[in-house]
Amino acid sequence: MKDEDSGNRLGGYLRARRELVTPAQAGLPPGGNRRVPGLRREEVALLAGVSADYYLRLERGRDKNPSPHVLESLARVLRLDDVERTYLLGLTATRPRAPRRKRPEHVPARVHELLAHLPIPAFVEGRAFDVLAANPMALALSPRLRPGENRLRSFFLDPEEQAFHQDWTKAAADFVATLRTTIGDDTDNPRFVELVGELALSSQRFRTLWARHDVRSLDGGTTTVNHPVVGELRLHRDKLAIDDVILVVYYPDKNSDSDEKLRLVAALSATGPADTDSGAN
Repeated sequence: MKDEDSGNRLGGYLRARRELVTPAQAGLPPGGNRRVPGLRREEVALLAGVSADYYLRLERGRDKNPSPHVLESLARVLRLDDVERTYLLGLTATRPRAPRRKRPEHVPARVHELLAHLPIPAFVEGRAFDVLAANPMALALSPRLRPGENRLRSFFLDPEEQAFHQDWTKAAADFVATLRTTIGDDTDNPRFVELVGELALSSQRFRTLWARHDVRSLDGGTTTVNHPVVGELRLHRDKLAIDDVILVVYYPDKNSDSDEKLRLVAALSATGPADTDSGAN
């Protein structure tokens, strides 16, 4: 990861977010000859009620311990939502670092049993979105959900995965924002460093999104995918934390067109065995 992510995360986040707020959104006249996108540093400082010199120190990492009051004021000026505000408040130097994980991510045996019994697409992923286990329905939905694959790598580097998502552009932005939330203050984790480095070198779209410093919650949602056999599927996605891993399930509305199509996908899954082992046990 870049130095600004590990050494000056607060400054990098403030700079990225102010570049996304227009003068009009902040109630300022647009003016002429603006050399920066979004707000100027002195404009953020004025609107937040701090000195321009102090705000400059924050962005440049010279002061890493602003008060909660200052951060709340900056969050207001930068139009942060609740998730983004919480993320900002967690970037101060006084926040204790999360304990390091000293053992490999492990899929409990009971989760393998659960996967085998679920009649809907389900898989287990790690913190870096490595697929650790999957049931036959997940593989029938997408072969890129096979254990050993990485969902982020597939998402940005595999054309078939990009075609699979009907709104890939929005999904890509959400995925990168979720990754940044997942990393949190664990910026020197070797797996995250490796993954972010690989994608930054290989994908211009990833580099652009990563530079925005967006964050999103880790909740599920609803997505529309283009299955190569049955066509369009509208599926809900839910995530459940189990020990150190996440169980992800996809399911349609009952008796919907997607429900009928997913039954056809189930028939595909019955044509061959699935590899539900993670190799991490």
